[in-house]
Amino acid sequence: MEQNLDNKIELKDKFISLYNKNKSKIYLLIAFVFIAIISITVFKIIEERKNIAISEKYIKANLYLTADKINQSKVLYEEIINSENKFYSVLALNKLIEKDLEKNKEKIVSYFIKIEKLKFSKENKELLLLKKALYLIKNSSVEEGNKILNELINSNSSIKSIAKEVLIN
Repeated sequence: MEQNLDNKIELKDKFISLYNKNKSKIYLLIAFVFIAIISITVFKIIEERKNIAISEKYIKANLYLTADKINQSKVLYEEIINSENKFYSVLALNKLIEKDLEKNKEKIVSYFIKIEKLKFSKENKELLLLKKALYLIKNSSVEEGNKILNELINSNSSIKSIAKEVLIN
């Protein structure tokens, strides 16, 4: 019993001694952890606000489109694409293509390139490439579109069969 008490006292003395020797390091570590937690939280809040603002722009662009305010909706869709938001940029590009709001083929291709640079899963990147190939084929760049389809086929992608079917037709 006495030995157990001596061990506890000795352990307590060791902790106190360790604390006294490394006081400044301990305070620095606590401050660093605290600042890191605050920074991460602030960053997440800022990202969430950006995402909300972009989603509101997308809704506004759709409302303009339904009200036949084509130029205003086109400007908003382009802003969304340039924001490089993973979700809404793809939707905005799809809307530009689907509603034929942008007539300039080079501009659409540049939007595809901008969106391709975003970090997507392999499947989403392949779908984006398929969409690009279909757009190019539809807009008289058959060779370029076929080249992308062949790359999808050769890369053993999950949409290999779809790419082959498009090439055959």
